[in-house]
Formats: sequence, C-alpha cells, structure tokens
Amino acid sequence: MTSKRLILACAIAVSFTAGHAAARPKKAPAAPEIPAVRDVDWVKIDPDNLLVIDTSRGRLLAELYPSMAPKTVERIKTLAKRHFYDGLTFFRVIDQFMAQTGDPTNTGAGGSDLPDIPGEFTFARDIKFPLRVLTTDHGEMAGLSGPMPVGTQSDALLTLTAAGKVDGWGMFCPGVLGMARAEKPDSANSQFFIIRQTSSSIDRRYAAFGRVLVGLDLVRLIKVGEPVPAPQDSMTRVRLASDLPEGEKVSLSRLDVNSPTFLAATAVIKDRKGPDFNVCDVDVAIKLD
Repeated sequence: MTSKRLILACAIAVSFTAGHAAARPKKAPAAPEIPAVRDVDWVKIDPDNLLVIDTSRGRLLAELYPSMAPKTVERIKTLAKRHFYDGLTFFRVIDQFMAQTGDPTNTGAGGSDLPDIPGEFTFARDIKFPLRVLTTDHGEMAGLSGPMPVGTQSDALLTLTAAGKVDGWGMFCPGVLGMARAEKPDSANSQFFIIRQTSSSIDRRYAAFGRVLVGLDLVRLIKVGEPVPAPQDSMTRVRLASDLPEGEKVSLSRLDVNSPTFLAATAVIKDRKGPDFNVCDVDVAIKLD
C-alpha cells in the first residue's frame, strides 16, 4: 500500500427512452480523500528487532516482535549472532503455503545444539498492547500491531480476568515468520518458515514471531518442493541490522497504523471488500531511510 490516492471507479449506464432526449449520466462518486503521509507518521524500526536475511534470491527485511513471542525471538537473535543460519537452504517449500529453512541437516529433522524452546502460540495481551483493531467477529478482534497481524479475545473480557489480560496471537498472513516444530508443542529449536499465502488454519498452532516487510516477492520466487530438488535456494547471511558492519547499515521505517493516511486507505479497502474483508488484505507502507 502506498500513499497514492485509491480511486474507486463506477460504471455509468446511459438509458434512452423513445421520444425523449438521452438522460444525463450521473457523476461518479468523488474519490475518497486520502491524506498525504506526514514525516511524523513514520515509525523507525528498532535495528535490534530488524532481521536482515540475505538469500540467493535477494535481501529480505523482517521485523521481529519480542512482545508476542519473547523466547522465540531470543532464539532467532542468538542463532543469527552465532552466524548459525548462514548458508542454510530452503529445503521444504509449498507453493500456496510457506518456505521452511533453518535446518543444518537439510532434512527437517535437525536443529542447533541449544535446547528446544516452548511453543509460544499465544501471548497475554493487556489494554496497553498497541493494536489497531480492524475487525470484530464472534467475540474476537483482529488488527495490526505495527505491520504484524494479530488476533485476540475481545477487550470486553479484560475486566473479567484477574490479571486484566486476554489471549492474543499472531495471524499467519503473507510474510509472517513462524517457528517450525515437531508434533510436540515444545519442540521448536532453530527451524522457521515464511508464509507465502494466507494460512489461517495454523493460527494458534505455531509461534508467529515476525513479518517480512521487504522482499515478499522474493520469498514467492523460492524454488518449490517437498523436499526441494537441488539446487536449493539458501540464506547466504542472516544478521540483525544492529550487527551489520558500519558500511552496510540498514535503516527501515513503517507507516504508523494510527496515522490518518493509513486509516483512510484502510477504509477504502474495507469498503471495496465488504464482508470478505480481513486483516490480511491490508499492507503497511515501508520506506528505507
């Protein structure tokens, strides 16, 4: 989504009646006004939570969300600092689903020498958790926390719990990063996957911990297969932006989801989609600083 105006077009039918002049065509409704993006509407992404994934297809930039999956994010950061992911392949890629990587054995059975971590399929959300609500349905809400799609129990339940918190979870929209695991819930280690197409069936079953903000088109170019036949695409280097050499620093900002531009553009999308609208229909504008 960009800050350019979104134009809603409508067809105009001109009818003619015998013995009468042609009816004047009705004017198309005015295009909704979408305010220009202001400098204050951009939010700089913390370089400690910006994962730079260089691949054989190009560079991916992903934001990590420790408030939603702290142990998972800590593991990804630890392994990135150890250069563990450098050279590992995308060994299992399903076209309308996801691209999986992070296994040094390239089989789906391997991991790091660190102990497995617990599954962080949901997190405790309180009223202070930043969330722009976009839909409400059957007592659950869905929206964006920054660019990250989030589902949650209703705010109405916050006052009914002793801790004033309800369950929240990452939603597996395109670009979302999920932690792979075996059948046991607490078996995640080093493998993760990147969602290629909306996959809501795995919401609350895997830990969602980040989202690719730049390079999703490249993710969809990764070679497909179960397993992927050789030669496989790979991650050539994975680093936090804060750990890149001085001459290679990367800085990224995202549009504030509470900004007038975002709210107006989202209203246009909701109007166009009608009852079919969901949080995965909305992208957040990104800029390289």
